[in-house]
Amino acid sequence: MDFHLVPVAEVARSLTTSPIGLTEEAAQQRLVEYGKNQIEDAKKKTVWQLLLHQLTDFMILVLISAAIISGLVGEVKSTYVILAIVMINALVGFFQEYRAEKAMEALKKMASAQAQVLRNKQASKVEASELVPGDVTLLEAGNIIPADVRFIETHALKVDESSLTGESTNVEKNADVLPEGDYPLGDRLNMGYKGTFVTNGRATAYVVGTGMKTELGRIAKLIQTDEVETPLQKRLAVFGKSLSVAVLVLCLIFFGVGWLRGEPLLNLLLVSISLAVAAIPEALPAVVTIALALGAKRLVKSHALIRKLPAVETLGSVTYICTDKTGTLTLNKMTVEQTYEVPTFTLSVLASRNGLLTAMALNNDVVNDPNGNWLGDSTEVALAQFAADKTYVRTILETQFPRIAELPFDSQRKCMTTLHQTPEGILCITKGAVGVLFKQLDSSQKASIPDLRKRVDAMAEQGYRMLGYAGKLLPELPASIVPETIETGLGFIGFAGLIDPPRDEARQAVAECKAAGIIPVMITGDHKLTAKAVAETLGILSSADDLVMTGSELANLDEAAFDAVVENVRVYARVDPEQKLRIVRALQARHQFVAMTGDGVNDAPALKNADIGIAMGINGTEVAKEAAHMILLDDNFATIVKAVKHGRRIFDNILKFIRYIMSGNAGEIWAIFLAPFFGLPIPLLAIHILWVNLLTDGLPGLALAYEPSEKNSMKRPPVDPRQPIFSGSLPWFILWVGLLIGGPRSASRPGLSTMELGTGKP
Repeated sequence: MDFHLVPVAEVARSLTTSPIGLTEEAAQQRLVEYGKNQIEDAKKKTVWQLLLHQLTDFMILVLISAAIISGLVGEVKSTYVILAIVMINALVGFFQEYRAEKAMEALKKMASAQAQVLRNKQASKVEASELVPGDVTLLEAGNIIPADVRFIETHALKVDESSLTGESTNVEKNADVLPEGDYPLGDRLNMGYKGTFVTNGRATAYVVGTGMKTELGRIAKLIQTDEVETPLQKRLAVFGKSLSVAVLVLCLIFFGVGWLRGEPLLNLLLVSISLAVAAIPEALPAVVTIALALGAKRLVKSHALIRKLPAVETLGSVTYICTDKTGTLTLNKMTVEQTYEVPTFTLSVLASRNGLLTAMALNNDVVNDPNGNWLGDSTEVALAQFAADKTYVRTILETQFPRIAELPFDSQRKCMTTLHQTPEGILCITKGAVGVLFKQLDSSQKASIPDLRKRVDAMAEQGYRMLGYAGKLLPELPASIVPETIETGLGFIGFAGLIDPPRDEARQAVAECKAAGIIPVMITGDHKLTAKAVAETLGILSSADDLVMTGSELANLDEAAFDAVVENVRVYARVDPEQKLRIVRALQARHQFVAMTGDGVNDAPALKNADIGIAMGINGTEVAKEAAHMILLDDNFATIVKAVKHGRRIFDNILKFIRYIMSGNAGEIWAIFLAPFFGLPIPLLAIHILWVNLLTDGLPGLALAYEPSEKNSMKRPPVDPRQPIFSGSLPWFILWVGLLIGGPRSASRPGLSTMELGTGKP
């Protein structure tokens, strides 16, 4: 049921409840029916399941088979060595996966521990997990909303929904039914959602959704998906399968030729095992892990914390960065950017002052804590800060203009008025939506409204949130302080344009992303005009082909229509969590590799399912951090560019290592494979190969992890993630260099026997 579209009375009927709440007996019955109001975990893997999962790689299975065969034919030492290498690699992977899945625990922490409800016609506190649909809950400033609710009545209620919707300002809530239409979460003003925070006022509300039926629960379901493989994991998987198949074919050919020649079966088995061990780069998983760990260590110094090691390399393959606006590209701090004061209207009591700055300073409820920090609504803080920076400080001004009464802001009037005592009478200052103030102006100012409206519209089109100020002087305090007498016949003082400003460093980072062939896309819960203005300022929108799309427009597109335009959309506004996930998946379906940045609960599903999820470390919620692959410790979008450079460097160095290790292994293969054709004994057994590889592959190969970045790494397009590791000239390089290494060895020292090699006798 769309509870935001129906009257409160109908909500009560559908839930079989009333404003006096449920009885305790009814609540217990519903608890059995609906279950507890808590986020449920998906079925978790056991420790043993996680460990066994590490042993399913095809290359690992080949090594395990080789170890078993070695044991059966009496080469127990080879078995021990091979199994030890397998277990080391398995443990490294196990600990990475074991630490990965904590997002559900973070979601649970967001839930309120207790809630105040009406039960048996009395207010009482219950565990939030015991709430059921139909309960009447009481909310006040400082509360976390414990379930999805439909407001019955509100009193100056404001809710911080930024973690859920991405909306940067607190939302004024009311109990009014909304007209028919399609409303994103941020526009459902008569609804409250589990996990959001009441910043001001109080309210009474019906519980309409609990547990997994809440918006937070729906997000939890979206998080409960399988981990997305990174480009490196995909490449190594293909590389491992291809190499393993080639090894098996090589061993079968060798075994078949030897059997036809009448070679002893035991010798053939030993040689086949040696071939398999020689071909498989058993040091590769460990060296790749170490290379990634070194890269992660470097990134920490650049203020990027890697939670999942393969993500280090993934950055080098990213083609799209889908970034949240609030707190990521912007400062997450409302700021007054432009003001306009009407020059033709002045109040005598303010003749020696700037009327607009005086109104900004006096008409707010902002206070300072002992440390001098501003406390209050983010919009009011911005206005008070702007006035204070111009030396108009409320505490100083109120010594001359003490506040004696006020009319608090409410969503119906869209105004707030403060009344101040002055020597000349009562100064009334009204702050509110500019369009509302125009209707309340004195007749002497009506003629100037068209000009004022043009100025306001011009600023609004730039994405600013507009607030106006008006005032008048009364001879004395009225007996009845009501809007009908106080907020009429006003003189327009001026207006202010506010915006959450872009980060300076984000602008440069966007330019560097484009130079590196990476397309930045803004995905935000904020309004279209605001999002578009920020995107244009940062350079995300830079051509006529770049599109801006709202969540409502996206909802009206089927998959085919969206697929046709997804690569041209640069800004998405007013989107919900499922749509963010849809955007990421649509780009992935177009063979793009997607990074998603964000800080809110609403970003978690997209962070989890993107090729690399990047959470904000300072302003990010725990849910976002646990779902992400990487955390920006400084919340700086520019840090992503540094991380991309590191990612490209690591991938380049891993390719160098594979070229090095496979060339050496190819030499061993050629030596073993060619020896029988020259009538020579087996030159190397499995245990000897493992020892040689330990000395010549692992430690020397690590030096390649310290190779500096290529000079053009950030001037070239990303490497196609679908491109296999064995591409271009690499296979031929490995073959001929391996032959150069192994050919002469296979023809040398013809008198050396298998037994002599086994004993180490010269």
